Amino acid sequence: MSTFMFKYKNSEFTPVSNIFIDKFMSKARGEYIKVYLLGLRYCLAGELGANSFSLANTLNLLESDIMNAWDYWNEEGVIKITEIDSLGNYSIEFLDLNSTLEEPKEDINLLSELKNSSIKDMMEDIEKLLGRPLSSKEITLYLSWQKDFNFSPELILLLIQYSASKGKTDYRYMERIAISWHDAKIKSIDEAQTFIKAREDKWLNMKKILKYLGIQNMDIMKPQEQMIEKWLDIYNFPLEMIYKACDICFERINKCDFKYIDGILNSWFRNNIQTLKDVETKSKTKPKSGFNKNSNYINYNNNSSSNTFTNRKQGSYNIDEIERKLLGWDNND
Repeated sequence: MSTFMFKYKNSEFTPVSNIFIDKFMSKARGEYIKVYLLGLRYCLAGELGANSFSLANTLNLLESDIMNAWDYWNEEGVIKITEIDSLGNYSIEFLDLNSTLEEPKEDINLLSELKNSSIKDMMEDIEKLLGRPLSSKEITLYLSWQKDFNFSPELILLLIQYSASKGKTDYRYMERIAISWHDAKIKSIDEAQTFIKAREDKWLNMKKILKYLGIQNMDIMKPQEQMIEKWLDIYNFPLEMIYKACDICFERINKCDFKYIDGILNSWFRNNIQTLKDVETKSKTKPKSGFNKNSNYINYNNNSSSNTFTNRKQGSYNIDEIERKLLGWDNND
């Protein structure tokens, strides 16, 4: 269960930006809107704090919905999430939405560029893929990919076709893909297709893991995504090993907890446990009695005037000891 600390001045009402209503609300899921509004209300009203359970209970949602909502609004540029530590604590800042209306500061003459037949044809093809006219901001952005990233028109069309096939037609989403391709030094269609296949394979495995955990959509927080990527790409665990760690987690604490599962897999990786047979052999060791978990509490500070709230979890514990006790392993094993 995550705990949040809110920092701001008291207020008897909750002002909501018209930009949020006009630009962001119509395309967001209802539960995400509820989480945003309640978080904004708590932030502005000077509430001392709230955990994900109380937020979920107030809104009649799941705790995972709370976390997914913050991740969604972060991706949309409505809030800013900053990771505080490795324990799942974050600072969440409600951003000034006026900045989302700013035009790209690109020195591009659209009228001059559109006289080029290849560019004009590319823009017409993009409009067909998206099923709508392009704004000047979008045209400027796509042209900047040619100039800044050295993307060919064919590569740009592939990127937009890929995004549209996933139901993602917002230019900000496509811009993130373009940046990731640029960072991966993708310059050709073949390189892009190889990159896409690798990403799709990864997401397919992630989807299988989330489905096994009872999570029916892919809207998870970035740190949770990074955990799963570590299990698959760095530890190279097959799905059956990850499923086994999930089973142990449910058997011991009767819920899905990414940090517990991550702790189990971290321990297996350190101890070179790579197969289910290795797990079975190790689990035959004599279990140790006793298990203490520090309770979480919140320190609050309402002196700040910043428009932020923080998810803060205090206390420390020995994760290695917890893993050993959780799995029933002796210290000397």
